[in-house]
Amino acid sequence: MSRMVLAEQAHIIPIIYPQGSAAPTINSDTISMKNASHCTIILTVGAQAGSFTVKIYEADDFGNGDTAIASVVYKEETTNSDMLGDATAVVAADGVNTGATNNIFYVFEVDAEDLTEGYPNIQMQLSALDNTTYVSVVAVLTGYAYQGKNQVTEIA
Repeated sequence: MSRMVLAEQAHIIPIIYPQGSAAPTINSDTISMKNASHCTIILTVGAQAGSFTVKIYEADDFGNGDTAIASVVYKEETTNSDMLGDATAVVAADGVNTGATNNIFYVFEVDAEDLTEGYPNIQMQLSALDNTTYVSVVAVLTGYAYQGKNQVTEIA
């Protein structure tokens, strides 16, 4: 049986460390995809009082994202479950409105080839948060140019 060691064959980046939403908007760290062909972004949501909106932006630098982009999302909106639903296309302008349920998660998929030329970076934005929402976000870069112990940082 073959195995995949994610820590060596991918690049794992916490882009929003676990936190409560003290502000109505949280921007993740901006990450570079110039050395990867794909990015999987995992958003976990703990306690919350209402839904919020998630958008992914592309950027030409490590500042805030410039333009919202389309992506694909898999949703798990049943409390404490591990069964993702089918892939759903995300319209860039709309983003994804989360369910108002505790202990859920979302998996977003972004291909580097779908980014605009000259905009190799991406950032996630969570908006319309209430002050009782708890979230964390981890990005996993795959098709990565630097595998094993020779990885390089992909955040500013």
